[in-house]
Amino acid sequence: MKRHFSMMAKYNHWANDRLYTMAASLPDEAYRRNVGVFFKSLHGTLNHLLTTDRIWMHRLDGKGDHPDRLDAILFDDLARLRAARDVEDERIDQFVEALNDADFERMHEYRQLSGNPHQQPIGEILAHLFNHQTHHRGQAHSALTILGMAEPRPLDLLAMQRRPRN
Repeated sequence: MKRHFSMMAKYNHWANDRLYTMAASLPDEAYRRNVGVFFKSLHGTLNHLLTTDRIWMHRLDGKGDHPDRLDAILFDDLARLRAARDVEDERIDQFVEALNDADFERMHEYRQLSGNPHQQPIGEILAHLFNHQTHHRGQAHSALTILGMAEPRPLDLLAMQRRPRN
């Protein structure tokens, strides 16, 4: 199980880096334009993903601050948002690497944003975290197309797995 989640953490980091590189090629107006995705713009979507990862990682490791709203804008400029994203992806990578196989089955208690207590296995929490990222990265990828990027680079897991290795 650890091997799978390690791969997903690496994929998450790789896909986010690729997405941010594409976002940086857009004019600021386009990056912020409401294109009809759930968090309206590419800017809103990328902030949402960092927000939710901070919430989940705080639940898992008890560290760091996080907002109490899913639509929070943590950083108004893309460069600072990208730097924070990279730090969060490193945090996720390190968290997963520190786990052993038994940890993925261990029940973990946390509170939802509403304050309600909840518990579930760490593996299920991480599965949600990575699935949630993929879901909203798909929306961000669609936003790039809507904004006129002729062929946004693929974010498929296979694209990462098949890339040339140094």
